[in-house]
Amino acid sequence: MIRIEIFANHSVEEDILDALAKEQVGKYYTKIPNVYGVGSSGPRKGDAVWPEENFSLVIWCEKDEAEIIKRAIDVVKEKFPDEGIKLFS
Repeated sequence: MIRIEIFANHSVEEDILDALAKEQVGKYYTKIPNVYGVGSSGPRKGDAVWPEENFSLVIWCEKDEAEIIKRAIDVVKEKFPDEGIKLFS
């Protein structure tokens, strides 16, 4: 089993879920609705100074499904290069 963690701005949440659904992968996941922090894309703190917020998905899957998930996320990243979409496995 492989654990995948996806972090992204709320603005692309629907696009990510649609991309996973289109590929019929990542059907079972845990969603963390509000994630704050500072990464290479800048601060996401949900406050008056840094109002943006991220969300996170945690998916456990087999290796073949993980590869499809990575490709689906890459497509979304190409469409939205400035939204701080990160995938860790």
